Amino acid sequence: MQQLLLGDEAIAQGAIDAGLSGIYAYPGTPSTEIMEYVQKNDEAREKGIHCRWSTNEKTAMEAALGMSYAGKRTMVCMKHVGLNVAADPFMNSALTGVNGGVIIVSADDPSMHSSQNEQDSRFFGKFAMVPVLEPSSQQEAYDMVHYGFELSEAFKIPVMIRITTRLAHSRTGIASSKKKEQNPLALPSDPRQFILLPAIARIRYKNLLKNQAGLEDKSFDSDFNKFIDGEDKSFGIIASGIAYNYVMENAQDGKVKNPILKIAQYPVPKKLIDKISLQCKTLLVLEEGYPFIEEQLTGLIENGYTIKGRLSGDVPRDGELNPNIVAKALGLAVPETVATPAIVVNRPPALCKGCSHIDTYLALNEAMQKYDGNRIFSDIGCYTLGALPPFNSINTCVDMGASITMAKGASDAGLTPSIAVIGDSTFTHSGMTGLLDAVLENTPITVIISDNETTGMTGGQTSAATGRLEKICLGLGVEREHLKVILPLKKNHEENVRIMAEELAYQGLSVIISQRECIQTAARRKRSSI
Repeated sequence: MQQLLLGDEAIAQGAIDAGLSGIYAYPGTPSTEIMEYVQKNDEAREKGIHCRWSTNEKTAMEAALGMSYAGKRTMVCMKHVGLNVAADPFMNSALTGVNGGVIIVSADDPSMHSSQNEQDSRFFGKFAMVPVLEPSSQQEAYDMVHYGFELSEAFKIPVMIRITTRLAHSRTGIASSKKKEQNPLALPSDPRQFILLPAIARIRYKNLLKNQAGLEDKSFDSDFNKFIDGEDKSFGIIASGIAYNYVMENAQDGKVKNPILKIAQYPVPKKLIDKISLQCKTLLVLEEGYPFIEEQLTGLIENGYTIKGRLSGDVPRDGELNPNIVAKALGLAVPETVATPAIVVNRPPALCKGCSHIDTYLALNEAMQKYDGNRIFSDIGCYTLGALPPFNSINTCVDMGASITMAKGASDAGLTPSIAVIGDSTFTHSGMTGLLDAVLENTPITVIISDNETTGMTGGQTSAATGRLEKICLGLGVEREHLKVILPLKKNHEENVRIMAEELAYQGLSVIISQRECIQTAARRKRSSI
């Protein structure tokens, strides 16, 4: 059966067909659509596949490991910076190993379309010493899920699938495979497998090291890795992931004259590197993200070779690849780009008309007029657009939850008042522990939780904070008299400014919850009720 699917959707359908029992994730572009596809899928519902959003990527990874402990196949999905949050259980899962198959999908965002950095998750896979699969097409993404679960259960190790924005969000026809039933409930045969006491962990680490030779052999034998001979030996091409597609887009009559090594499964297959290096003394490495393969070549081949790629400057060091960049690296003519007409002006992102964050920032800006300097620490979400005109309200955006802890650190340094602005979903993701730090010292900061009752930036997914923020803050120890709830509307502007000004002047910890439903989710809810 053929289906027209995004890369994200192909991964989700592949998991359903491969016997998935549970998927865990926190929304993050470009990975969000994987979970959403499973949540909307009738077959997944009939099979009872668990598919609720997790509070953050760390809890998602740990829950997936728990389902694996019970013998079931599970998938955990996140964007690349989410893997930083999940790093602790991810790294240790390589030592514990798995029982039921585990696939970690990490969606990287080269060119930073909606991210803070251009991180390359392949380095995390190498760091953890787990297999990494990198599809070059949506069909490969689908097929790799089936293969990845089998590989995971064969070696009793988690497997990473690394995708990038362009593959995640482009669509093509997918041919599906035979469906597999879910694994039965089965506990680990080794009752001590998941106990990482030092004495056990040392043994598990030795086993992980022993596995590496077998994993490299699997890469060499993998159908996803292939060597394609060519007539012109002046240079060879090593291409991974979607970069291989760009090479083939530049092929004349579907053929490339130079030898090509396509790499889609890691560890890097040394035997295939040897094969292409025997034929070509110059190697051009084309890969999306960091120079991951390029850096390893110096240790895999002898001196005397010329290696071209991102490090050499033959390919741009940053940003996404595209067919024209690859054509230039191959020495081919590049079509002239059409200049953008002067009348076309870039439009920066902006808060939606009627957004609750707008009224929150207008009140905050007025309440801050008596203070000099930049002292508003913010976070990641729709409200980050408060950094732009006409608001110019916030001064930082580093990582999930950093607003509260940075405000605390600035206050500890003597900057008072210090203000943190954080969204409801980000607060439950990573802000609660920072607030607890502030509670313990009654740090004089004002925390504004701009609560639009959803995870708005990624499309309006369920927020773990909805209906719970007051109880969470009180439970963490925030004083009742300094926990305020305001309704951000123009008619309440003066009252909201007064409350903010009072709490900014308070020499202790205060929390203001600015609470109104996201205008987009409210509109969708209204339409669905008609």
